Formats: sequence, C-alpha cells, structure tokens
Amino acid sequence: MTSSSALPPAFPPESWIKVLPQGLYVEPGNFFVDPVRPAERAVITHGHADHARPGNIKVLATPDTLAIMRARYGDGAGSSLQPLPYGERLRIGEVDVRFVPAGHVLGSAQAVLEYRGCRIVVSGDYKRRSDPTCAPFEPVPCDVFVTEATFGLPVFRHPPDGREIARLLHSVELFPERSHVVGAYALGKCQRVIALIRRAGYDKPIFLHGAHIPLCNLYRELGVDLGELVPATGLKKDAFVGGIVMAPPSAVADRWARRLPDPVICMASGWMTVRQRARQRGVELPLVISDHADWDELCQTIEDVGAPELWVTHGREEALVHHATGRGIRARALALVGFDEEGQGELPDVEHPPTHDANPGTKPGLGQGALL
Repeated sequence: MTSSSALPPAFPPESWIKVLPQGLYVEPGNFFVDPVRPAERAVITHGHADHARPGNIKVLATPDTLAIMRARYGDGAGSSLQPLPYGERLRIGEVDVRFVPAGHVLGSAQAVLEYRGCRIVVSGDYKRRSDPTCAPFEPVPCDVFVTEATFGLPVFRHPPDGREIARLLHSVELFPERSHVVGAYALGKCQRVIALIRRAGYDKPIFLHGAHIPLCNLYRELGVDLGELVPATGLKKDAFVGGIVMAPPSAVADRWARRLPDPVICMASGWMTVRQRARQRGVELPLVISDHADWDELCQTIEDVGAPELWVTHGREEALVHHATGRGIRARALALVGFDEEGQGELPDVEHPPTHDANPGTKPGLGQGALL
C-alpha cells in the first residue's frame, strides 16, 4: 500500500470498485457506498438525504448516522441496520471496511476500504474546520482518494466561521427592534450555526421553526449542547423582537417569515460567496458558513492524504482534476449522478420510501445471513 509513490497499486482499484447506475459499487464486498437508488447492501457515509436514501435493505453506518436515518425515515431507514463506530474494522466479503470522521455533520464518516493491498478512501462530504457538533476530519493515507468537489473552484475561499457569526451578532445588536431569521438546512447546518452562536457567547433562547425541532432534539439526545431552544410556533410577534430564529431556507422568504417583526433575512451557506444568489433569494445578511471544504481545503486534503490517484465524485470536478493532474496525481471525474447540486446535502424527505430495486451485483453466498 502506498501514499506517496507515483506507481499504481498492485491490484488496480478499477478492477474492484465500479461506477454503476446505482452508484459506487464495491464488487468483492457486494455493496454500494451511498447508493443513489435503493440497494441490497449499502455503506452510508452520513445522514444527508442525497447520501442516505431510504429503502435500502441492509445498511452499515456509524451509530449517529443510523440514529439520524431512523429519525428521518423510520422503518424506511433499512430493514437491517448495523452500527460501526469510528475506528472499528469489519470484513465484508473480501473487503475490510472501517469509518473515520469526515467532519461534515454529526456521525459523518469516510469509508476506508481495503482489498488485496489496495486502500481506497471514499470521503463522502467533508470539511476541515472546527465544528462543535461533530468529530473533526481525519486524513487517511491511501492509494485512491474519492473526494467531493462542491466548492471546487478557486473563487470559493470561505472566511473564518467566527467572523460570520460576529457579523450576525453585530447586526442583532445594531437592530434590537428587529428579528433575525437564519436560513439553514435542518441536518448539520442548523445545529452547527447554533453551536457557533453559543461559542461566541450568545446565551439567550434561540427560536426554531418546526422543521428544525426533531433533529435539534436528536442532536441533544446524542450529547450535543445547543443551549435553550424555543419552538417558534404559537408565540406572539413581540416574542421575537431582538431574537434569532432558525428556519429552513425555503421558509425565510415566504409567508411564514412575515409573522416575525421586521425580520432581517439571513442565509448560512457556502453559496453566499456568490452575491447574486443572495440577492435572488432576498437575503439581507449573507453568512458564508459551509459544511463542505472550500478550494484551499480541498487542495490541502489532497496533499494530506498523499494518494497517487484521485477520483472526483460531484461538484466542480474539472478544476480539481486539473489541479491534481498538474501536481502529478492521476485524477478523473466519476460523474456520479443523483447528488444535490447545491452541495448542502438536503433533498426533500421521502414520506413513502421507493420500492427496492434489485442489486445488479448481488452474489448469492457473499455475506448471506449477516447484515452485510
């Protein structure tokens, strides 16, 4: 196994991990990683709906990711759910599998896959910044690194999170007669923004749109301290004066937000770097806070893992492939489909999970009777 040699591994990765219509298929283990359609066996990197879809039969993920999937999908999370804590190793077919933290959201993991002396790391989504709500990203030396490229252009260089939170709290002080409604996705971004606000010293109650309550409660059950949270439902308009309200992005500009006192519309997203997007959504205070690595962090991660080969799964693939190739790394875009192009990992939840599609790679006798 190599992390620095320019020579390919003894057993070519393309011979055992393949791109199929359902997603990334690991043939000697007979499972998919983050399948885009329901699969017989699925290894899931994290709980966002474009990676953890309902309807899989047997699911392997970290304990926190499984808790998130159960909270979101109920029985649709999978017929059999097997937890694998960070660092523990599991043999699936002929492949050794372990999870290491990805730093994306609570429970997020990189899937480390080893077969015949070749190590492939499927990163899922990741970020490199400190996050009070989840374990930090751990670089793993490997032969092939499978990376996202959501913000894979040099224009995307996110400012420090603390600076963006300071801008929010300064606005709260500057306009005490108004409310501030912050658009943030329900899983990960909402809880992270709240935790960063608390880290900055804000100890007043924070109001929650109803869509944010279940996952905030789950985070607290899983040990993440978010301070005092108050449901926004049923309160009089005056209760929100001078307050911070967390809401889904779709709610900040609709009729729901109009019930708040002269709200300052905020949005927490890496896409707020693009001012035109902020203007289009009527955002008065754009907050550049992302749960994905920016350009510099993507490039640094490629250096840190030292893989001689890079596969780019989704996002701004061409620029990152060009960057890696210029550094002597074999790089290619996998062109996987089915991931959220907005890069925030939130697709509409499925109330009725789709019916199971047969796994084109199912092999009788491989892992039968076990979960995976």
